[in-house]
This record gives sequence, structure tokens and C-alpha cells, in this order.
Amino acid sequence: MNALLLNKAAKPVVFLLSLLPFAWLVWGAFTDGLGANPAEYLIRATGDWTLRFLCIVLAVTPLRVMTKTPALARFRRMLGLFAYFYVCVHLLSYGFFDMGLELGEIAKDIAKRPFILVGFSAFVLLTPLAATSFNRAIKALGTRRWQLLHKLVYLIAGLGLLHFFWMRAGKNDFGEVFVYAAIIGALLAWRAWNAWTKRRAQVLPAARAQLSK
Repeated sequence: MNALLLNKAAKPVVFLLSLLPFAWLVWGAFTDGLGANPAEYLIRATGDWTLRFLCIVLAVTPLRVMTKTPALARFRRMLGLFAYFYVCVHLLSYGFFDMGLELGEIAKDIAKRPFILVGFSAFVLLTPLAATSFNRAIKALGTRRWQLLHKLVYLIAGLGLLHFFWMRAGKNDFGEVFVYAAIIGALLAWRAWNAWTKRRAQVLPAARAQLSK
């Protein structure tokens, strides 16, 4: 598996697969395939794909560790940038189709409606992560500070989930919300458990050495 993931063609394939949902939406827009309300469909679909890519990004490390395929890590930044790409399209779709690109009205709407404020906050927090997803940024920030900054992805995923929950609350439709909540909850639980086991592995030998003196 590692050999396959390290192949030169692997990244272009992942790039094209990640771009397929957008291509499908563009095709649907030009062929009247987005239903009776294409604008609403585009807004909802791009929001869904943003949340899906956040879940995929959070899943990279657990999958890498559990399957012992370190080569998976080479796709994490690309997948994170696609999450940002889809949230940008989501925001632009909302601003153009719902608000006619009236910046004053958009600002009022963000301040007035909590679920939009939460979603916009997630976008704002995701922006510095996308802007620093390059080797030069890692060198400029230092590895430790870069890793600390990118831990914001956990908060962003939670805000995205809350945004989705409030959006679905209007229709009392929480089926998909619970699915995403279960996935994100499981991924965060794994990371907490993994961090605890690593900490325990570091502390126990030192404690035993201290006791043996």
C-alpha cells in the first residue's frame, strides 16, 4: 500500500478525485441537473463537501497509524486545501445567490443569524490554516507553532458541525447531523486516546526508574 501511495501518480489521482464533486456541480449547473432550486442546492452541496473533507483530513492520522501506512500523510495538506476550497465556494454561493454580493447585507446577515455566524467563524479560522499549508510557512513559524496553529482544525470541525446542526434544525432533520457527529466524535476520541497512551508511555518508564532508585 505504501508503495502505491508513494507513486508519482498518486497525488494527481487524489487531486482529480477531490475535484470531482465540484466538476459534477458545475456540470449540473450547466445542464439544469440541480433540481428546482439550483442556488440552494449549490449552497447545501458545497457545505456538505466542506464537512466531508474536514472529516477526511481528521481521519488521515488515525488511518495512517492503524493501517501502518505513513505515506498517507503526504495527502493531508492537499485534502485540507480542498476543504478550504469547498468552504470558499460555499461562502461565495451564499453571498452571490442569497445576498446578491451586497457586502453590507451579508455583514448584517452574519451578525443576525447565529448559524451563519458560526459557519463564517469556521471559515475565518480555516483561512490561516490554508495560508500556512506550505513548507515555507512551516519554516517561518517553526514546527511547534505550526502544529499548534493547525490544531484549530478540531475546533473548526466542531463549528462546522454546529453550523450544519442549526441549519437542519429548521427542518427538524438531524439524520445526517448525527452521522457527522459520530464520525467527528470517534476521530477526536481516537486522537485523545492516542495522545494519552503516548503520554503514558513516556511517563511510566521515568516513574519506574525513579522508584527503583
